Amino acid sequence: MRDIPDLLDSLKRTPSILSQLVESIPEQKLDLRRGNGFWTITEHVSHLAGVQPMLLQRIERFLKEEHPEFIPYLPGQGEEEPDTPVRLEMTEALQQFAGFRMKQLELLKGLDEKTWCRTGTHPEYEAYSLYILTRHILMHDHWHMYRMEELWLTRDAYLTQLA
Repeated sequence: MRDIPDLLDSLKRTPSILSQLVESIPEQKLDLRRGNGFWTITEHVSHLAGVQPMLLQRIERFLKEEHPEFIPYLPGQGEEEPDTPVRLEMTEALQQFAGFRMKQLELLKGLDEKTWCRTGTHPEYEAYSLYILTRHILMHDHWHMYRMEELWLTRDAYLTQLA
């Protein structure tokens, strides 16, 4: 857990990285659907903004509950869940992402090692803790940003097909 300061610093920088990435993409590419089952770049940004409240709630539960039990968040699954994220206006999505990220960082700032080690149960993972969740948030952000860049720049023959 020696990397906690690096994780927090990276989480702090992610809204700026995301905004700069989106700013660099030509507007006509933002809503381009590259194929069946592919999200658009705007949908990826909307998803990142949309999951931040849930992630904030998970952090809060780790801080308040002894051993919280979580349920998986599976976008696009279930009767009432759309196949693609609800499309937000880009400025709104980026602001929502940044605002919730600041709230998350406020909660995570200055925690002691015992708190970072708090565990919970999540059916998708063999182990789950506040530390793992925090790292997971960063990796999730960057996976989606990589996917956005891939959707923008990669030629069709080389585009990763997701199941």
